[in-house]
Amino acid sequence: MTQNEEGLKRSVGPIGLSANIINIIIGSGIFVLPAIIAAKMGASSIIAYIFCGFLMAMVMLCFAEAGSKVTNTGGPYTYIETAFGDYAGFIGGIIAVSGNFFADAAVSNALVDVIASTYPIFGNGWVRFLFIFILFYGLVYINIIGLKQGIGLVKFNTIVKLIPLLLLIIIGWKNVSLGNLEFHSMPSIKSLGETSLILFFAFQGCETGLIVGGEVINPKRTIPKAVFISIASVVIIYMLVQGVAQGVLGSELPNFKAAPLAETAKVVFGSFGPILFLVGSIVSMFGLISGSILNSPRILYALSRDKVIPINWLSKIHKSFATPHIAIFVYASIGFTLAVIGNFEQLVVISTSSILLLYLGVALSVIKLRKTHKSLPGEFIIPGGLTVPILSIIIILYFLSNLAVKEIIATVIIICALSIIFYLIKFIKKNKL
Repeated sequence: MTQNEEGLKRSVGPIGLSANIINIIIGSGIFVLPAIIAAKMGASSIIAYIFCGFLMAMVMLCFAEAGSKVTNTGGPYTYIETAFGDYAGFIGGIIAVSGNFFADAAVSNALVDVIASTYPIFGNGWVRFLFIFILFYGLVYINIIGLKQGIGLVKFNTIVKLIPLLLLIIIGWKNVSLGNLEFHSMPSIKSLGETSLILFFAFQGCETGLIVGGEVINPKRTIPKAVFISIASVVIIYMLVQGVAQGVLGSELPNFKAAPLAETAKVVFGSFGPILFLVGSIVSMFGLISGSILNSPRILYALSRDKVIPINWLSKIHKSFATPHIAIFVYASIGFTLAVIGNFEQLVVISTSSILLLYLGVALSVIKLRKTHKSLPGEFIIPGGLTVPILSIIIILYFLSNLAVKEIIATVIIICALSIIFYLIKFIKKNKL
């Protein structure tokens, strides 16, 4: 099921899409989370990684099936909108793009803070402002002049950010004490749920990487292949990184919450280690923002294209570069404004619950699309009937059950506000007609 994507070119292959997804998922989280997770579960923290990896595998199977059926630009928004209509699509699309606005703003501030820790001049108000401005609008320029340039930058970021992690995994095992990896009891269900809710931050992003579906070569084959490659790679890398950090630092790991991998690298590589991981964390944060500005504006484009939001110019395609240039500029401008205003750390858990709701919508979309749309040759179908989407729904609801009452209330208020906005837009459009 493919709508006409006027002006967009299909130029992203399996490697490019896999790199895009991996680049988005492996952000700054894995550079700090090992200590936080170890503080909650000790050596048994590896179970939380397996649990989160299993959930992501289930959810991404749903993404792979939905992505092979609905192959136009928009990612999870498009899947939900196709299955359930414009109201569900509006809620899903706005939740997805809003979460990315705040994530980009927070990560860009974290990026400046990391650089300022070594070069204090970047903490100066005007220097900080100028750096964030160049960061956002430099990426706007790269992504407007062409998708190939944007994907090329993503591939470069993905390779560079993986180098320190892979070096730590390969060389770090010589310093691992197997005794530090032993655990004698399984974590409680409550502890596993609470820890996994935090760790889930490090696994988010595949949905953003799939937004370029309308620009993917042979999407029915490429999307499922890229999903499997990226998720398998991320889960393996994360488990090995946690294993090395736990094995090297042991019970001391929770004491280094600011930079646990840098501390691990100090033991493995000596004084060069922290520098390597400082550069790695900077590249990782930059890669996340560059990947987000490549992908997320396509949601604005898709919402405008489908007339879910009454802003037609957001769906315009650049005549020379064949990119949604206005959507890219608007998205980055909002992210830049939020980044300059301040810190959005308090919205982290609300953002997670929003992404989980988005995943819930995609899992439900698979069930609905099977009933309402006939499968075509070459489409990916999840084996086992409805087992995977139903299992995904159950696990997502379990994750959401670990939210605090105030966080649930905040999420409900956001959805109610978006519902009011949707029906106001619909009312205005109806009266204009």
